[in-house]
Amino acid sequence: MDTDFFKELERFSLLVRKRVSTAYSGGRKSLRFGHGISPVGYREYRKGDDFKLVDWKVYGRTEKLYIREHEEERSLVVHILLDGSASMGYEGKFGYASRLAAGFAYLAVLENEKYALSLFCKRFYPGEPKRGRVNLIRSVEELDGVVPRGATSLKAVADQLEAGLKSTSLVVLISDLLADTEDVLSCIYRLSGHELVVIQVLAPAETELSFGGDIKFVDLESGQPLITRITEGERQEYLKKLEEHNGRIQEACSRVGAEYFQFRTDRPVFESFTEMLSRAVIQKA
Repeated sequence: MDTDFFKELERFSLLVRKRVSTAYSGGRKSLRFGHGISPVGYREYRKGDDFKLVDWKVYGRTEKLYIREHEEERSLVVHILLDGSASMGYEGKFGYASRLAAGFAYLAVLENEKYALSLFCKRFYPGEPKRGRVNLIRSVEELDGVVPRGATSLKAVADQLEAGLKSTSLVVLISDLLADTEDVLSCIYRLSGHELVVIQVLAPAETELSFGGDIKFVDLESGQPLITRITEGERQEYLKKLEEHNGRIQEACSRVGAEYFQFRTDRPVFESFTEMLSRAVIQKA
């Protein structure tokens, strides 16, 4: 994975608008995703933590490294949900989506926050919350080894998150969203209790249907072939249905206060993060 764009992300930070709470810290007034204002305690330094957060006065008294925790540091984990189904293997979609996922993880690491990178296809494979650059490098290496496979089940995603997340979190869903429209909408509504960012990744051919004449398609998830002839009329009908599908997704996101983005794989990844900056999902550090 090309991670050169990480350097450009260093001037950004994530922004959370909603009230985020946990069972042990309660509601918080500081809504910025980053270092909190009100200290709530200390914990021992762990490998990968930012040395800037070490309380040297405590070290002088105890000769042990401790980090001062703030409300955000104890309450927020960035949950990145990455679609690893077979359809994501088309025209580099998974590689592009992986870079977006890695970018969000990197932003979390810059703030010394935790991220959890989970994959899903027909099943959901939850990732453990991690912190630090060493873990980020391992996550990138793991993503490089993933081969998209299987069908998509957004229901499995919603089921797992509802069962596993006991506090409001920042959730980033990255997928082509080329599933049944009602299934996609249901997932969005069920995740809407969290600070939700929905990112749709599509290949240029999917947004344009740049084919013509007799052609054979193969469904990457089911393996079923389809032999057809594409006329200009059929192309326009396809584009109309795709627009309706995506329009309903965007409307649902707007209704529940989630952010929706659609990115094509021929767009530089850093430009996609710049667009999210313009919508206040991330901000300049």
